[in-house]
Amino acid sequence: MAGLARRSGIWLAAVAVVLVLPWIFSSGFAITTLNQMGVLIIFSLAYNMLLGQGGMLSFGHAVYFGLAGYSVAHVLNGIGAGTLPYVPVSLLPLVGGLVGLLFGIPIGFVSTRRAGTVFAMISLGFAEMMTALTLILIVFFNGEEGVQTDRWAGPEPFGITYGPDIQVYYLIAAWCLLATLAMYALTHTPFGRMSNAVRDNPERLQFVGYSTHRVRWLAFALSSFFAGMAGALHALNVEHVGFETVGVGQSGLVLFMVWIGGARAFIGPIFGAVVIAFLNSNLSGITEAWLLYLGILFMVTVMFAQGGLSGLILMHESIWKTDVRLFRPMVRPYALGIGATIVACLGAIGLIELIYFMSTRSTRDTGTSLYSVPVDAASLLPWLVCAGVAALGAEACRRAYRPMAASYADAIETVKAGAAR
Repeated sequence: MAGLARRSGIWLAAVAVVLVLPWIFSSGFAITTLNQMGVLIIFSLAYNMLLGQGGMLSFGHAVYFGLAGYSVAHVLNGIGAGTLPYVPVSLLPLVGGLVGLLFGIPIGFVSTRRAGTVFAMISLGFAEMMTALTLILIVFFNGEEGVQTDRWAGPEPFGITYGPDIQVYYLIAAWCLLATLAMYALTHTPFGRMSNAVRDNPERLQFVGYSTHRVRWLAFALSSFFAGMAGALHALNVEHVGFETVGVGQSGLVLFMVWIGGARAFIGPIFGAVVIAFLNSNLSGITEAWLLYLGILFMVTVMFAQGGLSGLILMHESIWKTDVRLFRPMVRPYALGIGATIVACLGAIGLIELIYFMSTRSTRDTGTSLYSVPVDAASLLPWLVCAGVAALGAEACRRAYRPMAASYADAIETVKAGAAR
């Protein structure tokens, strides 16, 4: 009962946060960013049904995201032109989910007959094939221009038009909560346990009489359904669907979200989607090299934090559940380590920005701005300062990380000693 009450409290808190967010961040830019976060949360959780839950690495899951988006755009245009019967805009995410499921069932049947590298290559092949089809089947995909649509398709109940972004926000938020709850519930069903078993020990599962192909196929189909739902919401949000939504780039983006957030924890893809959407909305307007930073973040996560952001947090779960006071000796080493990391990053980012500016400038003017400070990129001084800050931060990291690890190890030992009593 205590666990049920705690989970219910978490979901109620999530609902409260969703209701309040647009009143805290009320600007049009903030609402647009929140809408993107909602769409990407559904998409990343859907992808994690394959990667984190089932152990299937896909390079082509954007196929179902994009096909659903195209289909919903055509449905909206058909409703507006009077050639299709009216369907409430509020229910179109279900239409997108069914489109994703429609394509996910046959493609998944073929793809999931193999696992591992072969499955990944098959998914990549389908993604490349679909990208090519967007330039061939002009009637449906409209080539590189994509399909424009208008979400003002007809009379919605209660006078809702989905014209203002705030109305679209609440539509996306409602479906995001429903989809998240449904996918969370699936992880606690026998099917969810079977997916984990296929991921961890498929040979043993086959030995006791279960079909690993059927389990992977069902996971693939369900994941395609939720990916299609996200694609439909994307079409409603931006009122345009282009060939990039079905390509390898979009599939790679969702892989980045899941891995950076953490594939093994349910909340991990949510973290990853929020971080990527925030970086996409904010960094892309500050620096043209933001994709390079995204790649570096992904590389660092793969090398040093394979559990992702959620893994770094959850590795401390046993400490706070035992006694919060165990964190007191950890505050100083953690603060020094985080501070050293920030200093190193500031210096490295400064060097990257200078290099990027000098390699892409189209005029002889070498004046630029670094951290809102005007500098001359042709001068030696900013290069020396950035290199010195980066070197100082790197040395500080070398000295600070060992005490960080030691304080964490001491806390874990205390937890284990208390559990052994």
